[in-house]
Amino acid sequence: MAGIGGSSYWEDLRKQARQLENELDLKLVSFSKLCTSYSSSRDGRGGETSDATPLLNNSTQDRMFDTMSVEIEQLLSKLTAVNDKMAEYTNAPGSTSLNAALMHTLQRHRDILQDYTHEFHKTKANFLAIREREDLLGSVRKDIETYKSGSGVNNRRTELFLKEHEHLRNSDRLMDDTISIAMATKENMTSQRGFLKSIQSRVNTLASILHAAH
Repeated sequence: MAGIGGSSYWEDLRKQARQLENELDLKLVSFSKLCTSYSSSRDGRGGETSDATPLLNNSTQDRMFDTMSVEIEQLLSKLTAVNDKMAEYTNAPGSTSLNAALMHTLQRHRDILQDYTHEFHKTKANFLAIREREDLLGSVRKDIETYKSGSGVNNRRTELFLKEHEHLRNSDRLMDDTISIAMATKENMTSQRGFLKSIQSRVNTLASILHAAH
């Protein structure tokens, strides 16, 4: 690698790293605001917010989200490549005497890269979760509005259905009551027949005794 042994090469890499880090910092701030405004616009349903800047509609925000995601991913990729080159430099011949200081600097840049990568993925995941939740709620609201729009017909049909259902339930209940009465009557008649047979038997026995006495 040409020039890898010179300190100017290291400084050039550090300069690239700092520039990319500054760009990422600004992009991530804007990215976070975009995600927050998306949530606010959904929660406010287009109402007033504390921010004086008018909220963008959600379709525009979706496009901005996709664009910014790609841009941030590209910057993270570039910063990763610069960090890799810095790591190569620290392992090159002639840098041993400065290795401790170089490794300390490299570690700082790696930590920054890790923090930015974590922040990006966290913000992106939150945005996607909010969008999925709101899309689902929007679908439910749409179904409710669709139902309400045909409420005249639907309510009439529902009313007729409920009346028919209640009529069937009443018919079943009446049939059950009739069967119960019939069963109770049958049991009562059976009991009465048994009682009458018992009386008849005792009368016959008494008659036989009287007839024998005479």
